[in-house]
Amino acid sequence: MTERRSASLSSRKQPSQARSADLVAAILDAAVQVLAKEGAQRFTTARVAEKAGVSVGSLYQYFPNKASILFRLQSDEWRQTAGMLSAILEDRARPPLERLRRLVHAFVASECEEAEVRGALDDAAPLYRDAPEAREARASADRSIEAFMREMLPKASDATRTLAGDLITTTLTAVGKEFSGTPRSADEIATYADAMADMFCAYLEGVAGA
Repeated sequence: MTERRSASLSSRKQPSQARSADLVAAILDAAVQVLAKEGAQRFTTARVAEKAGVSVGSLYQYFPNKASILFRLQSDEWRQTAGMLSAILEDRARPPLERLRRLVHAFVASECEEAEVRGALDDAAPLYRDAPEAREARASADRSIEAFMREMLPKASDATRTLAGDLITTTLTAVGKEFSGTPRSADEIATYADAMADMFCAYLEGVAGA
């Protein structure tokens, strides 16, 4: 069962030439537009192919079904988020709490910029969230959080650092999703991110001083 699911989420083949890469990029761009407009329930390979201006057969050369397209969009988003998170948290030229503030601002802004697509991907998550690929895609972000907590809380126990990391990531994800559900101005985003960062920093300072 797991093997069949894993295979169905993988692209049929990787583009080896510029023309093929352009085709895949066009399909993914069309998929984002269809997903934002139609939502996960009305998302189909036929709609994506029509929007991309290609045949369904051409689409199937790279993506065997709609789940594989949705997973590619989601895994690309995970990689982008993990890359952003790692770049900010691993910037040792800045103090840890400054890095955390920058991360909160970047994450909340990103959630608001891509709220429609993120919401639709969340609706589609049952198609792929338990697949091995999904766990692997999330692992790098977890490692960055763990490393940051070891640096921020060097005297704390492993259990305390794990709790701190889980609390911050879970809260940031859940609240970011809720906040981005309504269109926000740049000032609203900055004010909200500041308040959330204040809360996280106060919490970690309290744990560090305990």
